Amino acid sequence: MPSRLNPYIAFDGDARQAMEFYKGIFGGTLTVNTFGDFGQKEAGADKIMHSMLETDSGFTLMAADSPPGMEYKYGNNISVSLSGDNADELRGYWDKLSGGGTVSVPLEKQMWGDVFGMCTDRFGIIWLVNISEQPA
Repeated sequence: MPSRLNPYIAFDGDARQAMEFYKGIFGGTLTVNTFGDFGQKEAGADKIMHSMLETDSGFTLMAADSPPGMEYKYGNNISVSLSGDNADELRGYWDKLSGGGTVSVPLEKQMWGDVFGMCTDRFGIIWLVNISEQPA
């Protein structure tokens, strides 16, 4: 899969409703995973951990609910996602984007099996980097 760049929007508990709304506008295929799908049992398990709308026009929009313990406020609710399976390319982007910035989630293997990290670059832009696990 080639690397792709797309917006990633955080919501305060209404990510599912928002993504269904966007699907109604743009069409396409919507996939949704909750925190509970990945084993969270406590409060917030029904919140959206990750959702992705892929349209026939080639648009990709990703979104999630802010996880428990992470402050939600307007202004920090939109970030940019880089994703794909070219680990060298994506790690190179990560190194440059996080250099001089702040790493909030180190680029490392996550519970869903991919390598993921989150940083804020030196200009204040939040970046999510996800390297998809290669099939064995």
